[in-house]
Formats: sequence, C-alpha cells, structure tokens
Amino acid sequence: MSCSTLPEIAASTVHLPPGPWVRVIDALCVRFPRIERATWLDRMARGRVLDGHGQPLSAESAFEPGMRVHYYREVAVEAPIEGIEQVLHVDDDLVVADKPPFLPVTPAGGYVTQTLLARLTARLGNDQLVPLHRIDRLTTGLVLFSANPATRGTYQALFRQQRITKDYHALAAPLPQLDFPLRRLSRIVAGTPFFRMCESAGAPNSETVIDVLERGERVWRYRLQPVSGKKHQLRVHMAVLGAPILNDPLYPELLASFEGQPVPDDPARPLQLLAQRLRFRDPLHGGERVFESRQQLPALDVLLDGARGRI
Repeated sequence: MSCSTLPEIAASTVHLPPGPWVRVIDALCVRFPRIERATWLDRMARGRVLDGHGQPLSAESAFEPGMRVHYYREVAVEAPIEGIEQVLHVDDDLVVADKPPFLPVTPAGGYVTQTLLARLTARLGNDQLVPLHRIDRLTTGLVLFSANPATRGTYQALFRQQRITKDYHALAAPLPQLDFPLRRLSRIVAGTPFFRMCESAGAPNSETVIDVLERGERVWRYRLQPVSGKKHQLRVHMAVLGAPILNDPLYPELLASFEGQPVPDDPARPLQLLAQRLRFRDPLHGGERVFESRQQLPALDVLLDGARGRI
C-alpha cells in the first residue's frame, strides 16, 4: 500500500499544563523540545494547529493553562514498513488486526502514515477506528480496535477493569532457578534515554503472570499474561528476571548505534514477542470472545543466528 492511498490521519491532542508562557507556541516548544519552533510556525501558517473548538491557532494566539491543542503530525520522509497486517474480525463495533513486527499501532515519532491505524482506516473505509489498547512497535500480533464511538466506552472498560485476558508468547533464555508459574509485581517508571523504561523502588504499578510453555536447551518458550499495561512491561520484567526477550534492542541494555539511538530495524531479527490471544466476555452480547493470532514464533530448534539475549 503506497502512502498516497492513505487518508488524512486524525489530529493528535495535547493538554498544555500551567506555565509562564504568554503564547501557545512558547508552550508547545517546551512541551515538544525535539520539534523546532520554525516547524510549529509553518504548521500554524497552514492551519495544522487548532484549539479545542477546532479553530486554527496562530503564532500570536494567547496561552491558557490546561487548554487543549490539536495538531497534525508530519514527517519529512517516511519509509515504507515491510509486512502486511491481517484483518481477523470486523463487525459494527470491533475490528481485530494481526500486525507484523516494526509497524506502530498509531502515529508516533517518525511514523504517521506507516501505522496500523492508517492502514486499517484506508482498508476498511472507517475513520472512526480507535485502538482499545497498544502493543509495542516491535511486537507482533493482535490489536483490538473500536469501530463505533457509541459503544467505545463499553469496550474500553474491559481494559480499565482488567476483564480481558491477554496472552503473549516470548522466546528467551531458560530460568531453571525459578518456580513457574510466577507473578512479577514491580514499579515501572521512565528511564534513560527517554524511550526506555526501568524498575524502581516503590509501590508496584505493574503485574505480569509468567509461565513456561516449552523448554529447550538454550531457549524457552514463555507465556506472558500482563494484568496491567505499562509501557514495555513484558520486556522489562523478562530482562530483570535474567531472560531478556530474544532480539530486544533496548533491554537489558541499549543496543545503540550512535548518539544513544537504537540500532536500525533488522527484519531478519524481529523481537521474539507475539501478542497471541485476546479473550473476554462481550459486554454487549454476553458471549465469550476469543481471538488468536495466525502468526507463530520460531520453533525452539530453529535458533536465529545472532539472536540477542543471554542464551
């Protein structure tokens, strides 16, 4: 699918916190330090920055604490991402997609049109699609979307109330010193650099149930069931236990190329983490729903040369 066939992506929204700024543009430059002031000026001149009522903001627009600002993400050059998503289910309320690795779910950083959301919007012709949860860009597998604003809140409550079971499969080094299944509870906070997470002292805010599905000599297949949904939760928990997920470029340490940036994506060495199954009782129809990925991680006897991890 070429970028030219993709529809306009919905604007992102930010709530500006209190501060000493006089103009909106000053607050935006502080909130997004990696975006140059000239870029914001250009977007404003083209009507790409709006207030909470959808009215264009200019370079002279006054700042108000807590105001909502809508803006359209743009990148100068966006390379296509290999791999095709599969649509497993479509009805009036829900869409279930099975995504390839390296494809982000929603616009972020240098990705705008090359996202699962943009592809599905174009493919299904529904600009009301909203993901009900997120999986990492490097992770393969299932993502559940709301297709109907009228029922969206009902399905979002499944995640808030932890009434949906999410099963992931992962390949990582053996942990024979531990008893399974085990429950990992810890406090996960932002780390350094900003795109990494880490465990910290304090009350737990993350929980994962971990079990072993298959034991090989050098690699085990794990089932990971996140109870909470912190960023990079599964990757952090496995790395801290001593079995980082194979081919993870961020954990336990950053595999950097230059200036602290992660190494470029390598399609031959995807992260060995699969969002394999979603299971829940439908809050509208009452029946149990189970969706399973059509993708699989490699067999344990097919080790990837150079797979990253302590194996």
